[in-house]
Amino acid sequence: MGTLPDLSIRQLEYLVAVADAPSWAIAAEEVGVSPSALSQGLSELERRVGVPLFGRDGRRRILQPHAEVVLEHARQVVSLTGDLAKWAKRTKDADEGFIRVGMIDIAATQHFSAELKNFRDQHPNLNFLLRVGPSRPLLEMLERGDLDLVVCVDPEKAFPGIVTQPLFDEELAIYRPGGGQLGSPNTWGPWVLFPEKSHTRKIISEALVARGAKVDVVADSPQPEVLREMVNLGLGWTVLPRHQAESGDRPLLPSKVLAKRTLVLAFRSNAAIDPAVQALSSILSREV
Repeated sequence: MGTLPDLSIRQLEYLVAVADAPSWAIAAEEVGVSPSALSQGLSELERRVGVPLFGRDGRRRILQPHAEVVLEHARQVVSLTGDLAKWAKRTKDADEGFIRVGMIDIAATQHFSAELKNFRDQHPNLNFLLRVGPSRPLLEMLERGDLDLVVCVDPEKAFPGIVTQPLFDEELAIYRPGGGQLGSPNTWGPWVLFPEKSHTRKIISEALVARGAKVDVVADSPQPEVLREMVNLGLGWTVLPRHQAESGDRPLLPSKVLAKRTLVLAFRSNAAIDPAVQALSSILSREV
């Protein structure tokens, strides 16, 4: 079996920085070296891999399409190395350090709000960062190593280096302005739904089509509260998790369940075990 020459983690970090930064100069600044040192490090990486990673666009050096394989490897190595460094520091200094958690809004504000508060109360020296957002951006941050743990909708496609653990299924119900009987599916709508690229939107659209409903979308928003208010204003029908639709100051009337989505716990595979991440994962898994 052939083997690659020794690859430097620092060189892999350079590759990730160049791929993510808007310019070569900014990439060099982010990794703390001069542009010339960055260029030399990447040239050495190309030499060791034995495959050209960059092409030219005028005076600019750009990543070749086939460099994506090396870039994906680099992202995983850099992120796992960061996990190991954090674990080593915590073990050496007996310091609780920090934990970075990502959650979709309903998980943070309703499903796990009490568990998060209790966890923070029990770990007063832990620097706790909570990022609330849509599933895909959170998973991308987890993949890059910017988050340690994510609670999100089960992704349609696997993310490299990420494993998921099912938590529970959540009911998605149909809501119409003013409430009342829904009538025949061919009379449903128009709709105000989640953005087109979201996995929840795909689940909803496929379920509506299977019922014989036309998916005529007149507005979208990633925020369930906004969709709920659009229904209250009579702008259209929607499909929402029941916890979000039927709570708050202006709840929607209970309605028919259309489909279900699965919420999962996501984390990087083969990462160094972090005691705080492990503790929070156990709490979230136990409380559902």
